[in-house]
Amino acid sequence: MTTLVLVLLIAAGVLVLGGGIALVVARGRRELPPTDVLDAITEEEIEHPEHPEPHLEDEPGAGTTTIERPEAAEGRLVRLRARLARSQGSLGKGLLAVLSRADLDDAAWEELEDTLLAADVGVGPTTELVEKLRTRVRVEGIDDPEQAKAALRDELAGLVGLDLDRTLRATGADGKPGVVLVVGVNGTGKTTTVGRLARVLVADGKSVVLGAADTFRAAASEQLQTWGERVGVHTVRGPEGGDPASVGFESVQKGIEDGTDVVLVDTAGRLHTKAGLMDELGKVKRVVEKQAPVTEVLLVIDATTGQNGLAQARVFAEVVDVTGIVLTKLDGTAKGGIVVAVQRELGVPVKFVGLGEGADDLAPFDAEEFVDALLG
Repeated sequence: MTTLVLVLLIAAGVLVLGGGIALVVARGRRELPPTDVLDAITEEEIEHPEHPEPHLEDEPGAGTTTIERPEAAEGRLVRLRARLARSQGSLGKGLLAVLSRADLDDAAWEELEDTLLAADVGVGPTTELVEKLRTRVRVEGIDDPEQAKAALRDELAGLVGLDLDRTLRATGADGKPGVVLVVGVNGTGKTTTVGRLARVLVADGKSVVLGAADTFRAAASEQLQTWGERVGVHTVRGPEGGDPASVGFESVQKGIEDGTDVVLVDTAGRLHTKAGLMDELGKVKRVVEKQAPVTEVLLVIDATTGQNGLAQARVFAEVVDVTGIVLTKLDGTAKGGIVVAVQRELGVPVKFVGLGEGADDLAPFDAEEFVDALLG
């Protein structure tokens, strides 16, 4: 072996060894592996440069899944406020434009009604708001746009419901986990919502088990498992086309065995016009409750579907006792009136809203922030 070749080999060994040590130190300041392990890595690199780079056994990415740290609720609320403010739609602008007029005649009040109806507030709530606002303007002699805006804010806040309890009931009794059943029609973002809700709970320090009871869509189970793996949450799955109630039962059973805080069960996105499938949803709830009581039933509704979403809500409420609403795709406020309409229809509060495509774009619904964002 010539002197030049020997020098090159020694230099290569020093570089690889130095790089390996730097890599190990940089990744969490772990203790160095034994000398013979590092020597083996060095020899492998020198003698077989065509081989893939060797990995240490405890190195991230070597057969392990990187666990993400979900964003806390406080950060989500900050982004919620910012996005709603940026996406202020025609509702707030239209209402304020009418109330800013010097003369609020009958035509102006009719235009105000039309604006509210176009935003899916609903006939009943619209009539109620306009009558209250009209009386207030007359009795209080309001003739200033800022005063009119303040009065409108008060009346809108009353409709949205500042005093409603929007807490997620995710705590069980007698040492059993809280059980949250998530229902809704396909296409509303239901499975994605379950995955995002798991992130909300994990960020809050809760342990979670996911139940993939949407067995009619193999992609739904795979999608939910992926969501779970990203935050270190176990997903209970069944065979494709299997009994959804059985998966729900096993999920709660797993949660009880592991001492889990919350079990989230994703159900099939049944078409609300198919009575047999809706009956099956009722069966899922009955079977699940043989293990532990269902503490929350969240109905996921696409905020852009308007009155069709209300029709879905009615039928789901007849089958299971809906306790809270999740509005997805509420990334613009032009149709923000659906918040009022669906709460009035079901008599239950909106608890979460989805505002985008990101993993942490599910946030607790803040009624006061929402009204302020509508009016800018």
